[in-house]
Amino acid sequence: MVRIEFNMGDAAFVAFQKHKYLSLETFRKSGVGVRTPVWFAGEAPTEAAGSAHGVSGTLYVYSTADSGKAKRIRNNGRARIAPCDMRGRLLGDWIDARVEIVTGAEAERGMQLLNRKYAPWKQLLDFFASFRRQGRVMFAIRPAK
Repeated sequence: MVRIEFNMGDAAFVAFQKHKYLSLETFRKSGVGVRTPVWFAGEAPTEAAGSAHGVSGTLYVYSTADSGKAKRIRNNGRARIAPCDMRGRLLGDWIDARVEIVTGAEAERGMQLLNRKYAPWKQLLDFFASFRRQGRVMFAIRPAK
């Protein structure tokens, strides 16, 4: 699961609000970028959310723990994100970002948001994924400063 944080007043976050997919570019050890279109969900910042996580707006994306992007992120926290369509065609500008793994209540909140945004498709995919033995992972992504 990937968490992407932006200030709602920031044009970077607004660029994602009307899209179903974002392109997540992670980097190999060689420095070569690998782009992947992924589902994401988010919520507007609130005082409660900001105080609980020290953040304002947040977007979430999930992945299997053994995926290539998970391996690349564990090795290198640098990434870029941009709104895209389901085939990965860019619909906006790239934003430089930093990535970290998150777990617990924060990961659960991300799954709730994704389930709500992509119902019933995500539930169907979850059903078929239940036959696999691979775990899931969530990452927090913040714009690079």
